[in-house]
Amino acid sequence: MESPCILVCSIDMVTGFCFGCGRTRDEIGAWTLYSSEQRRAIMAELPARLETVERKPRRETRRTRMARERGEA
Repeated sequence: MESPCILVCSIDMVTGFCFGCGRTRDEIGAWTLYSSEQRRAIMAELPARLETVERKPRRETRRTRMARERGEA
């Protein structure tokens, strides 16, 4: 079964889209119930959806912290 999941499962509270794949909670929950055509139609919309999600790490990574401390960020 085709799936856009990249195992980054976290929902953007502003748009309601998953940060990783762009699906909504309802779409994720019903994914196995959709037909192949329905899944393909949703997957065709995902690139545009992901453009609306602000891509920021939820927490500061070690690499980012070290760069900030060195004055690079």
